[in-house]
Amino acid sequence: MLVASGWFSKQIMKAMVDSPGFDRVMSKVDVVSASPGKVVCQMKVEEEHTNRGGTLHGGLTATLVDVISTAAIMYSERGAPGVSVDMNITYMNAAKIGEDVLITAQVLKQGRTLAFATVDLTNKATGKLLAQGRHTKHLGSS
Repeated sequence: MLVASGWFSKQIMKAMVDSPGFDRVMSKVDVVSASPGKVVCQMKVEEEHTNRGGTLHGGLTATLVDVISTAAIMYSERGAPGVSVDMNITYMNAAKIGEDVLITAQVLKQGRTLAFATVDLTNKATGKLLAQGRHTKHLGSS
């Protein structure tokens, strides 16, 4: 049974940010909305998020794909985070300091042992696609 829209995803994000591990890099990411199998977040690009060129770091982009797709997978009937099996990201445009980025994760399919998700990062102001990721996770047997 799924809980109220958004609440569960916000709790997942808060638990990650409050942990002592790497996921603290997600501290500036806010959950905008959530529905079963879909989570939308946003983040303003700040200096701490950038590469030497002053644009959103590719490693942070990959982390956003990983973490937010996992939140979408967790906000489903299975409710399991799974373990990453494959992830790829296509980088198309840069995001500069001060720009707001929307991160939309959608579960494409969940089977007995695998889940497939896609994540679009877009410039909130222009709608321009910045990056697109695909993430496959092993969920274990049901």
